Amino acid sequence: MDATRSGFDAVLAQIECSAGARDGETAPSFPDAPIGLLERAGMLAWNARAGTPRPPAAAELELVRRVARADGSVGRIFDGHLNAVERLAVQAPTAVRDRELAAVMARRLRAGVWGWDPVPGEGPPATVHELAGAEVLRGVKTFCSGAGGLDRALILARQPAEGPPVAVWVDLTDGRVDVDPSWFRSHGLRASVSHRVIFRDAPVIARFGEPGSLAAQPWFSRDALRTAASWAGMADTAADAALVELACRPGRGPLEALAAGRILTAQRTIDLWIERGARAMDEPGDALAQISVQARVGIADACRALLDEAARACGSRPFVRANPLDRARRDLEVFLLQHRLDPLLARVGEAVLEDL
Repeated sequence: MDATRSGFDAVLAQIECSAGARDGETAPSFPDAPIGLLERAGMLAWNARAGTPRPPAAAELELVRRVARADGSVGRIFDGHLNAVERLAVQAPTAVRDRELAAVMARRLRAGVWGWDPVPGEGPPATVHELAGAEVLRGVKTFCSGAGGLDRALILARQPAEGPPVAVWVDLTDGRVDVDPSWFRSHGLRASVSHRVIFRDAPVIARFGEPGSLAAQPWFSRDALRTAASWAGMADTAADAALVELACRPGRGPLEALAAGRILTAQRTIDLWIERGARAMDEPGDALAQISVQARVGIADACRALLDEAARACGSRPFVRANPLDRARRDLEVFLLQHRLDPLLARVGEAVLEDL
């Protein structure tokens, strides 16, 4: 194992050791210490290279998976950062791209992608306005992972006139962004600080592409597969904790062995879909969008099967004792619920049926 790999292993071990304490805080704050460890190890700059040739996908998805395995909340912020950096690298205007990527490389810039609009009663949706000859962002976004600890966000924003939303790169550091820490009170992903954020004419640094560009391929599918790698890492935590629990059970017998076999089979299913997704990312084409949807559905289904088997086999003790299985289950269930995959899979199926 080379020095870089060994150093990263040590960073992940530190993050994992403190994950339970962060989850147990009464009001978790932005996890600056673990994000700082990843930053100093060079992991926040992993994909900070300009242009469409991207780093090998298998290594990148493994990296995301391992961070989420150490701490699901930290992993959620990390995969969002990598998604933002890739969009910066491939869609930003050249001058903005070069300046901001240099800041990422210099460990001076942390970013995320915030796409969720508020529901009625949570405030007006974030909208781009013109003010004194410049564009600003005004309104609200929700589920803003990393709120309060990031420098930039790529935000899916509305326009004053009708039309597709625009992707805007927003400065979060100049005091015109408020975080509502009372909004996100989930028992899962607690330290991801995925709060409601209010923009009060926050400066728009640049638009990334034309309206609708956030959904452009292959970048949308690549974003989605990084998210699925985070699911996989949280499932790994659940599997590890469940297997230890079953191995230590007094009078362990065939039922524990069967449960372990089912957990390992679900985990292997996740492995295979991650591998297939990585190959598609490295060879982008018409198949990537379909494979991304199928991989996410396959991974999500395997995650749910793993969690169900682990809970039924282990019983209540890991959950009442705040075992890592409890934290992983809460994190993963909340994360999976944020993604509605059935409509996407139905479109894949309909396209195939139309061709028959």
